[in-house]
Amino acid sequence: MTKVLVAGFTGAMGQQAVALVNQTDGFELTAVFAPGVTSTDPSAYGLPATVTVFDQLSSITTDAEIWVDFTLPEAVYPNTRFAIDHGISPVIGTTGLTDEQVADLQQRAASQHLGGLIAPNFGLSAVLLMKFAQEAAAYFPDVEIIEMHHDNKKDAPSGTALNTAKLIDAVRPAHQQGNPDEHETLAHVRGGDYHGIKIHAVRLPGYVAHEQVLFGGAGEALTIRQDSFDRSSFMKGVKVALQKVRHLNELVVGLEKVL
Repeated sequence: MTKVLVAGFTGAMGQQAVALVNQTDGFELTAVFAPGVTSTDPSAYGLPATVTVFDQLSSITTDAEIWVDFTLPEAVYPNTRFAIDHGISPVIGTTGLTDEQVADLQQRAASQHLGGLIAPNFGLSAVLLMKFAQEAAAYFPDVEIIEMHHDNKKDAPSGTALNTAKLIDAVRPAHQQGNPDEHETLAHVRGGDYHGIKIHAVRLPGYVAHEQVLFGGAGEALTIRQDSFDRSSFMKGVKVALQKVRHLNELVVGLEKVL
């Protein structure tokens, strides 16, 4: 049995991850972590006595082999660093890591020949959207991204939107997009900018996770859209990650790396 710790177990995604581990053959939930929980009694959360509840990162002592993280942008870097430094393979679904932080974590994992996965999105439809968008960008260099999420999401843009922009930027030719004399009469109305690719973030109640990539060309347009209507849709990807991460010997970014 592969032993698993779930960080952020009290959140919506963390609860889904706990249920997934408990339902998946060959995996055992041995520990959970969430800062500031009111009790460390596992029965308070409907968990068996065999599961240890931790409320501080520094207090964690575990024999877990996989660390599943659905926490907060400000917590994900120290959490992942802790996991790697303790020889635990990270499966990270929390967004907010900077490029510099990812590079540092990859270096730490490489020094231990430790496998791990950082996934901007565990939804298979989102992974396909990013793949299709990258392919389309070679033919349609004019592109903008709109991502839409629930109004409790703290970071913007989403990790999926930013990763989509990075994938597009890697293949599209150097390109001046839009009017070079463009002037905003309302600050930031044109959205965020990643190497000339505009990203727009929407936060509204009723939404879960959605993205559109809009391409424009002479006399035509192409829109690629992905919708996640329920968080359970992400669990297929998390299950794949659990099954594959221990076979890796490096920290990789993107669920597509293990599909």
